[in-house]
Amino acid sequence: MSGDKSRKPIPIYTTPGDWAALLVFPHIFNTTGEWIGFVTPAREVFDVDGVYVGWLTKEPRIIRKRIMEQSLKRSNVPPPPKKIRPPATVPLPPMMAELRFETIDVLEEEPQRLHTTDTGDFKEDME
Repeated sequence: MSGDKSRKPIPIYTTPGDWAALLVFPHIFNTTGEWIGFVTPAREVFDVDGVYVGWLTKEPRIIRKRIMEQSLKRSNVPPPPKKIRPPATVPLPPMMAELRFETIDVLEEEPQRLHTTDTGDFKEDME
């Protein structure tokens, strides 16, 4: 038995406590098992196109500053993973700390920022 904790699925919750995503490091999947982003060892979260989305807290949830004062940073995208089979149930969420006004819960307020490879409001147009 390998016991590789980095491959153990970790549910990611919204501030109200809804299960909204699943982290199988470094990949983030939606609740149907489709790849929607990835996280770096520094806990920075990027979408499937490598565009910065926010950061992963310890609860865990994905948050970002409400107002981004500079252009969004980009990261190299890891190879896309295969679709996964999400668990039928996940543990109850921990108590979530209240967010300050200057931060937002991405999965609650801007879930479109984490989209599948074939969709997304923030995709660059093909020219």
